[in-house]
Formats: sequence, structure tokens, C-alpha cells
Amino acid sequence: MFRRFLSTTTSLRPTVFALSTKLGKSAIAVVRISGPQARYIYHKLTRSTNQPKNRVASVRKLHSTETDKPSILDEALTLYLPGPKTYTGEDMLELHLHGGIAIIRAVMNSIQTLHSPNEGIIIRQADRGEFSRQAFVNGRLDLTELEGINEMINSETEQQRLANLSSSSGKTKLVFKKWRQDILEEIANLTTIIDFGEDHDLAETENLINNVIANIQILESEIKQYLKKVRSLEILLNGIKLTLLGPPNAGKSSILNTLVNKDAAIVSEIAGTTRDALDIPCEIGGFKVVIGDTAGIRMLEQADVIEREGIKRAKERSFLADLVIIVLDPTTAGNTEELKNHLADLIKEKKNILVVLNKQDLYPDKVDAMIDQYSEQLNLTKEFFQVVSCSTGDGMETLQELLVNKFKTLSETDQSDPVLVSSRIQDILENDILYGFNEFYKWAKQDDVVVATDCLTLSVEGIGKITGEYIDLDEILDVVFSNFCIGK
Repeated sequence: MFRRFLSTTTSLRPTVFALSTKLGKSAIAVVRISGPQARYIYHKLTRSTNQPKNRVASVRKLHSTETDKPSILDEALTLYLPGPKTYTGEDMLELHLHGGIAIIRAVMNSIQTLHSPNEGIIIRQADRGEFSRQAFVNGRLDLTELEGINEMINSETEQQRLANLSSSSGKTKLVFKKWRQDILEEIANLTTIIDFGEDHDLAETENLINNVIANIQILESEIKQYLKKVRSLEILLNGIKLTLLGPPNAGKSSILNTLVNKDAAIVSEIAGTTRDALDIPCEIGGFKVVIGDTAGIRMLEQADVIEREGIKRAKERSFLADLVIIVLDPTTAGNTEELKNHLADLIKEKKNILVVLNKQDLYPDKVDAMIDQYSEQLNLTKEFFQVVSCSTGDGMETLQELLVNKFKTLSETDQSDPVLVSSRIQDILENDILYGFNEFYKWAKQDDVVVATDCLTLSVEGIGKITGEYIDLDEILDVVFSNFCIGK
């Protein structure tokens, strides 16, 4: 009677298991099991003769499968999920354990002892990414969704999460699926020329080829725009490079510390405290930002040898930045000629610039006058200026809002939702799909329909590399004959 409930499913497919949470002392730890022996493992660990309730969480005592060990391992939440409607497409079992390292190891060891290849029971620890590989093999997720899930797990900021959500939720898959179908339809049109060319006169054939060329050109433009957008959004992954420039003691380090909300840079009344560039990664408004604090820029003859090198590096860093913030102190009458000359060079290079007038608390009644004065001196319109006080915090919230708006413009997320795809996908778009289009044009213009069709097939196969879905002859024939009338 007892053995009837513990009957196993003999299968050459392995059942794999792994700790799905980080190993370490914690409130809970989740062990995930996937494969044909998932239910068998449940019965052996719980010593229950009753079948687990599908998709219902239940608390069960887990027992050791080794006779020479103490019986009870833990009291855990168990969840049995029958395939195929699971993440992997196979039967799955989740064990939500108490998160002690000894408990985790004891349960994992007990699962491993159930491995018995002579009885057709193959149980082993999962390799890296094996649950996701099962999901792909079983058709639950395509490669774009799986890559999106992995990237979303590794997301550091809100904007990275949103960008990767498009792939992990299947939206990216739909884009590639549409492109794939569009190309297949054009291949089908060309196939009718190859297989039924005698039914068309020359004018019809030429017209059909021209229509295919026009449709592929529209699709090519769409893919290029997509690729351009994706590449511009890589700034979300690498971080927006923001460089702080200004004369010594203007408050660059204070603004840096306020933006990153910690004492990252030394703040001192002594001019020239910062001698080298200091990069601090942080998150501002959901964006990953790398802020560079640099040496104060002043006339080189006033600086020592080390400070001169710092000024040189500060200027070089500003040319590489996505956004340059010029920090000025209107309460001092220091010589800013060196800074003004460098600012003119930045403007020539069309760099994104924002001028922050610091120490507002020292000139509360002269804010507009100061903006007018520096606007004329630096030859910049008033929208380039923001007034703040690091001492009182006035204007800092507005500055952050202004920065976030600039980040949205830089990353092109102000017009549409962010989308990220892997460098692998970008390479295939460029070197397989668009390359196939270019070759198609060349051979189509030479009226070699067969080779031109093969070139479009190369593009479809490129999309197959992206999604894991490959082309077969039946698909093309289905498209060809779907346009035939019934009875033809």
C-alpha cells in the first residue's frame, strides 16, 4: 500500500535541484526541484502517503532519507507544481526552509541520497542556469525572455529594471516574432516566382520583386531605428557620466556629497583640496550615475605641479562626460578666465552643460542679478543655470529633478519606455539580419531570385538565433498556400 503512493517515474531525464536563494543565515531559504522525480522526492522527504495538493502551499515536517541520521530536518512550507504550466515546463517542488546553513545542507544532502540510477531515478544538483535551460527546451520561454530575466535579476537601478522588463515579460519576443513573420511573407512571395514563374508575365514578376524590395526597406528602417534606440540606452547599464567642474572652493565636493547622500569627498575651506578625479557611482531618480569630482580649475600659474596635473585631468574628464556641471561661488571674485576658456571649448564640442551657482544663502536677495551676471559672462542663456545652497539644502531638490529630466533626455527615455537587449542580440541584428537584407538587395537587382531568397532566409535564421526558433520549409509553404483560394 505504502509503495503504491511512492511509485516513481522511470525516466532518463534527470531531476535537478538547487538552492534558489543565497547561501547564508537568513529567515528562509528556497530549494527548487524540477523533473520527473519531484513528487517522489516530496513523498520521501515528508514520509506522506497522500498526494501533494497541486499549487497549494502546506507545512510539512521534512525527514532525513539517511537511516543513520536524526529523522527530522526541518518543518518547511512545501509547494508542488505539476507540469507543464511551471517555469521549467516540468513537475516542480519548492521547499521553503528555515534559512540556517546546517538546515540547507542537511536537506540538500538528503535529496542527493535519493539518486539511484539502477532504478531509473536520476537526481542531481542543477548546473548554472539549468532551470532556465529546461524552460527553453520545453518551450516555456524563448531566449529573449530568458536573457531579460537574467538581466533584470542583475539590475542595479529602477531604470535598468524597467528596461529589462520589456524582454523578461515577452514584449521583445513579440517584436522579433513580427519581424520574422514579415520576412517569411516576403520569402513566400519570392518562392511563388521560383515555383510558379511560368504563371506570371515579366511585368508581374518585376512588380512583385519591387514590392518585396520596398517592404524589406521599410522593415530595414524599423530594425535600424530599434538598434539605434537600444544602443543609446546602454548608458543605463554603464551609468551616466557626470563631471563636476569649477574653481577651487566653489563647493563641488559638497554638491557631490549631497547628491550621493554621504561624505564621499573631503570638504575643506582650503583651496585645492581635490587634486585628482574622484568617481562615485550612485543612483539618482532611478538612473545609475557615475559622478566625477575634479580638481578646481584656476590659472595654471597659481597652481603647483600636482594641481596642474589635476586641472589637466579635470578638463580631459569633462570632454568624456555625458553631462558637465559647472559649480561657481558668486560670493568670491576669483579669476575664472581659465574656466571660461574651457567652458567655451565644451560648448564647441556640444557637451551637455549645467551651471550651478552655489551658496545661495549668502546672497538671498541677489539671485536674479547673479544669474544675469553669469549668463552674460559665460555667454549662456538663463535655462542653463540653477541656484543652490549646500549649507541649507535650498535648491538641491530642484537640482535633482533637473538632473533626472536631463538623464531622461540623454537616455531617450523621455519619449518611450526603455528597452535593453544583450550585445549578442545587437550583433545578430547587425551582422545577420541587416547583412541579409543588404545581400538581398544586391541579388534582387541582378534578377537572381533564388539567391535573393536565400539572403532573406539568412535574415530569418538570424532572428532564430535571437529567439531560439528556427525556420523550416513547411512554414514557408504554409504562408504561400494560405493565399490560395479553397479548392485551388
